[in-house]
Amino acid sequence: MRSKLFVPGDRPALFAKAMASEADILSFDLEDAVAVAAKADARTHVAAFLHAAPHRSAGKQVIVRTNAWHSHAWEDDLRAVLPLDIDLINLPKIESAEQLRQAMAEIEAIEARLQFRQRTGLLVNIETPRALRNAVAIATAHPRVRGLQLGLGDLFEPHGIRRTDLRNVHAAQYALRMAAAEAGVFAYDAAFPGLDDETGFRAEAASARALGYVGKSCVHPRQLAWANSVFASTDEEIEMARRIVDAAEDGAYAVDGRMVDAPFLARARAVLATVRHEEKQ
Repeated sequence: MRSKLFVPGDRPALFAKAMASEADILSFDLEDAVAVAAKADARTHVAAFLHAAPHRSAGKQVIVRTNAWHSHAWEDDLRAVLPLDIDLINLPKIESAEQLRQAMAEIEAIEARLQFRQRTGLLVNIETPRALRNAVAIATAHPRVRGLQLGLGDLFEPHGIRRTDLRNVHAAQYALRMAAAEAGVFAYDAAFPGLDDETGFRAEAASARALGYVGKSCVHPRQLAWANSVFASTDEEIEMARRIVDAAEDGAYAVDGRMVDAPFLARARAVLATVRHEEKQ
């Protein structure tokens, strides 16, 4: 899940190119990237393309970002998205556990009415101060929440918070990561607007990786290699993880003079699981 590429739903000419890209995940967008007049067409294009599930043969994970749960497009989005064989539905503009539960009630009502058997998980955007304050409650409001995604543009820009100051970025990343950790879900880093600013992208991505985020959103294919590089496990990390797991299996409690108890073993196993997933890509 190192890299996630946003794909505007109203640009079907890009769909096959995105599928052939370096992205681990494709996020088809029905929300901000699509003008109001084009939303119906975007919904139709995305549903038609994903109905054949080309992402399964390509080894990609797929997410669809719907419009906000309280918007006019919400129910139409659900009717188009819920029957699809996708990995996650991305819910934007959620600010409280109550809103999440209301959104889930509407999702489950449509599933029941149309007799959908699939129960797709949720990736919830955390993109306002209120949402960040309520992040733990949101993540634990329903068992289908799988992860929290940071939205720094919406979180910072309206309030004059400088994104160029990495201390501000780290503070938001840390708060969301702790919420995700408490809830037992994954954390995914925000998209970076600078298409040619590799240094800035890598700085944000490295900060997120150090906090245990699983990957970073990308708004252009050129950013994919940067994300994949930053979030790839290093040879040193893989070797240490293998040694910790091997030592634990032999009953040892130290590696290179360092204690390795249950938290270290859990981390080592997670690293090796990630490597196995990357090797399948």
